[in-house]
Amino acid sequence: MEDWIARWREGRIGFHEGRPNRLLECCVARLADCRRVLVPLCGKAEDLAFLAAHGHDVLGVELAEQAVRGFFDEHGLVPSIAPHGPYTAYHAGAITLLAGDVFALTPELVAPIDALYDRGALIALPAELRPRYVALLGAVLPEAAPGLVVTVEYDPRAMAGPPFPVPEAELRALYAGATIELLGEQPVTTGKCAQLGVSAIERCFAIRPIRRSS
Repeated sequence: MEDWIARWREGRIGFHEGRPNRLLECCVARLADCRRVLVPLCGKAEDLAFLAAHGHDVLGVELAEQAVRGFFDEHGLVPSIAPHGPYTAYHAGAITLLAGDVFALTPELVAPIDALYDRGALIALPAELRPRYVALLGAVLPEAAPGLVVTVEYDPRAMAGPPFPVPEAELRALYAGATIELLGEQPVTTGKCAQLGVSAIERCFAIRPIRRSS
């Protein structure tokens, strides 16, 4: 966690796209029936404003409070700031960002929520934390909630993450029992992979449900 905060403090944020993710732009209609969308490890992604512009209420969670403040500053928004359980909640318009550890989420802290959008969380976590993260989503999201999950695939020998490669087979194992559909893919042309000349593919999957009935 300290490394993540240090990356933001030192400006080592090559993972920040600076524009809405193109796969989200193509696939956002899959969330049309979902009012409130959870975006874990959201940074200051332009995806947040994009989702809000498409009629969604957005709940982002981000460890680095500097990133949270940066999002509102860069969009000319003055948020209200208040404690929310273990988090500091920043709110303006349709966007609420919780500054704190994503693993502290509970159903009560996120309710009501209708769907998941994950572009930066799963690929930011090392392999040993991914099952815990997916289990957390299953605990905080309602039954049958859908999700859009964006992954990156590259030869893990080519560089050290993050972002970490998450092959489709691993994604299907993590969300075993869910219906998983590949919606689109594109070559990675920005960020760390591009800077190091690593060939990488970004893929967007629709997953339903994120949480299965017990």
